Amino acid sequence: MSLFEERKHAALLVIDVQNNVVDGAFALETVVASINNVINKARAANVSVIWVQHSDEELTIGSKGWQIVPELLPLENEPIIRKIYRSSFESTELDSILESLNVDHLYISGAQSNNCIRHTCHAALERGYDITLISDGHTSTGYEWNGHVIDGGDVVNEQNDNFSNYTLPGRNAVALKSDEITF
Repeated sequence: MSLFEERKHAALLVIDVQNNVVDGAFALETVVASINNVINKARAANVSVIWVQHSDEELTIGSKGWQIVPELLPLENEPIIRKIYRSSFESTELDSILESLNVDHLYISGAQSNNCIRHTCHAALERGYDITLISDGHTSTGYEWNGHVIDGGDVVNEQNDNFSNYTLPGRNAVALKSDEITF
């Protein structure tokens, strides 16, 4: 139902599952297993898998902390997007890659739920894509802010709640578990 009537393909985004980004993240082993489950389904269905890596002054390109966790392995023919903002679209080639692949629906997984996952989901919807958030395929670390403590699991649940059956004119978002995903 996206705004791209001429496009008819899906892609899976794996966002920022990098050593230092997910260090101490909520249910990390389970999340990585869920992401691998969806990657395997996508590859079997010839659905494009697109990887995203964040970099900044604390996450320098090429460092061990910047590397994708060893449990997830991009194939040589799968695009890797490098970004410096929370949205995977901002100042990257993601939109043009999706256009060239004829993509109208994004399946989104990765980290951090309250930052790059949230911003990428909103940016995708605003650009006209339908999205499916992999509800057991994203994670976040907890944090303390202005005297209150936020648990990583609560962040994940809140993100899933926000993207359960969310609609905008001509496009929608859902949150589904990895076992429910079919391409």
